[in-house]
Amino acid sequence: MAENTGMMKMATFGAGCFWGVEAAFRKVTGVIETATGYMGGTVKEPTYEQVCSGETGHAEVVQVTYDPAQVTFDQLLAIFWSIHDPTQLNRQGPDFGPNYRSVIFYYDADQAKAARKYKEELAISGRFGFGKIVTVIQPAVPFYRAEEYHQRYFEKHGGHRSCGI
Repeated sequence: MAENTGMMKMATFGAGCFWGVEAAFRKVTGVIETATGYMGGTVKEPTYEQVCSGETGHAEVVQVTYDPAQVTFDQLLAIFWSIHDPTQLNRQGPDFGPNYRSVIFYYDADQAKAARKYKEELAISGRFGFGKIVTVIQPAVPFYRAEEYHQRYFEKHGGHRSCGI
C-alpha cells in the first residue's frame, strides 16, 4: 500500500466505472499521476473479470497521486462528489454491482476527517435531494493496479464511449 510521503500524497476514490473517474482526475492541476485499479476486496492481484463478478469484494477505484501545494484533498473531494451520484448503492448509471460502489479510501486521519465532514455537509445540504448518501469512507488497503488496457482508457480510445458518469 502506498502512503503519504514527502511532498506528494495519495488519494483513492471509487465512483463507478473507473474510466470516467480517472479521466476527471487527470485534468486537475496538481494531480501528478492517476492509476485505475481495485481496492477493498479479499483476493490478491484480482483480474477485471474477477472484480466484475462481484465475488472479490473489490471496488473499481482510481488512485490519485497529487501535490498538496497545488491541489488540496478538499478540492479532490469536491471533484469526487461532483462526478457521480453518491446516493446509488452499488451502481452508477447503467453499471451495477458492488465493484461500482461509492467509496473513499483514506490514507491518514486528516483525510478521514475531511471526507466525513464533506459527506455530512452534503447530507444536510439537500444537493442530492432526499436520497441517503451511501458513500463508504474507510482506511486504504492494498491497491491492485488494473490491467494496462484500463489505464488512461479514454485517452487511448478517443473520449467517453461508456460509463454512467
